[in-house]
Amino acid sequence: MSGKQFKGHEVSCCIKYFIFGFNIIFWLLGVAFLGIGLWAWNEKGVLSNISSITDLGGFDPVWLFLVTGGVMFILGFAGCIGALRENTFLLKFFSVFLGIIFFLELTAGVLAFTFKDWIKDQLNFFINNNIRAYRDDIDLQNLIDFTQEYWDCCGAFGADDWNLNIYFNCTDTNPSREKCGVPFSCCTKDPAEDVINTQCGYDVRAKTDVEQKTYIHVKGCVPQFEKWLQDNLTLVAGIFIGVALLQIFGICLAQNLVSDIEAVRASW
Repeated sequence: MSGKQFKGHEVSCCIKYFIFGFNIIFWLLGVAFLGIGLWAWNEKGVLSNISSITDLGGFDPVWLFLVTGGVMFILGFAGCIGALRENTFLLKFFSVFLGIIFFLELTAGVLAFTFKDWIKDQLNFFINNNIRAYRDDIDLQNLIDFTQEYWDCCGAFGADDWNLNIYFNCTDTNPSREKCGVPFSCCTKDPAEDVINTQCGYDVRAKTDVEQKTYIHVKGCVPQFEKWLQDNLTLVAGIFIGVALLQIFGICLAQNLVSDIEAVRASW
């Protein structure tokens, strides 16, 4: 035996365990999101009646948890196991999947900037469609209430958008006590009130436009969202750039690890 030792390529332990550690956290978060989504569906009886998924006319917020959790679970699993087991297939899958997400985000950003009016129309359609289904799902109801309270708005472009809902419309044939009203989340807040008055929006749209301003927010959520974007443009841009850089960093690390593994195997 010769005293000389062969010194070939080595897999970087720093990169390997950094990818592993980062992705195991990502994977656990994905499991948590999926668990929350499935728990919410179980509470609403969806899991015992799968066909009820299509019954809701509006958007079910549970989908946000399930889709986000699913993507995080797949990415985290591929990156975690790929790094730990030095599996180039999983690492390449991780890189490509992350690259596709980055490309879709970039495309969505460009399209949103280029077709602003179309995006505004789609947002208007989305909000109005969910206004129709406001009473059909408690999660959707909470999401709409949160949105209207956070942005001090009511409806897509104004309070009259609530005519689209069968409980709030002003038609003579509407027997609902909420007729010609709006949800409590449209109401202006009284600092002196400790308990939310859930009936504050009753009959408010039967009043004149000037009187309505005393009781509810008359601006729509679409223009309020636009205003919020303009006021927080630096923050929003910073978040998007930060996420993009993190994705590019992850792709580069995974590709670097793949190159190291393939170089080591080639030297055998």
